[in-house]
Amino acid sequence: MSNQIKTVENEINQLAEDARALMAATADVAGDKVGEARKRLAAALESAREFAGQVRARAVAGAQVADKAVHEHPYQAIAIGVGMGALLGYLISSRCARSGK
Repeated sequence: MSNQIKTVENEINQLAEDARALMAATADVAGDKVGEARKRLAAALESAREFAGQVRARAVAGAQVADKAVHEHPYQAIAIGVGMGALLGYLISSRCARSGK
């Protein structure tokens, strides 16, 4: 999960850099429409930055809750993991058997 978060974070940062470069490249272009588009882009960047921060905070909070639950109830966590693995294996094997693969 951590690698996925870092990948998404890197992609968002790259998108923000591209948007900043676009804003810098159009800084000398005059016109009401261009100015308005630059304002909307700046607002969208700020909104995306806030949203990414909220998503990151929720992911970290969820990971902390899961970590605490596993440490408080290790045997139940193991049983749930084994049960989910068995269920998933059963579902995959029954689907493969029906499709003839």
